[in-house]
Amino acid sequence: MTDDRERILEWVERAAVFCTDEYAVPPIAGRVLAWLMICDPPEQSAGQIAEAIGASRASLATSMRLLIDAGFVRRRTRPGQKTHYYRVDDDAWERVVRRRVAGLAAFREITAAGMELTGSDPVRTGRLRAAHNVFDWMDKAFASMPGPQHEGDADEA
Repeated sequence: MTDDRERILEWVERAAVFCTDEYAVPPIAGRVLAWLMICDPPEQSAGQIAEAIGASRASLATSMRLLIDAGFVRRRTRPGQKTHYYRVDDDAWERVVRRRVAGLAAFREITAAGMELTGSDPVRTGRLRAAHNVFDWMDKAFASMPGPQHEGDADEA
């Protein structure tokens, strides 16, 4: 194995461990995501991914579905081929984070309903208000925040 390939696979494993620890995804899903972030070409078949990260194609199925459903990975086909190819788009992280923040911010409505239920009980209402304020702050902060600049965006400006 070349030094570059070995270093890339070490990085893939490091990223996979992070994903497993922080997001409770299976290690194989973390490896797939990391590989698709660094691989060349950027679109890879399940066979290419499996070979690169040392996994069986069968073990990839659940992880691929998880990553596709989460919005990190997109599945594509090429004209005249039955093979599916997978990739991480440049804006995948922004889409996933914004969707997650919107989901968390939607909990604000639930905390507001909880505050109505607890009424004048300052202890219970205080806990709900603390959560409500965080979700409100998060929603406002992300709503007014421009997205990150992607490669090539500066050329278009």
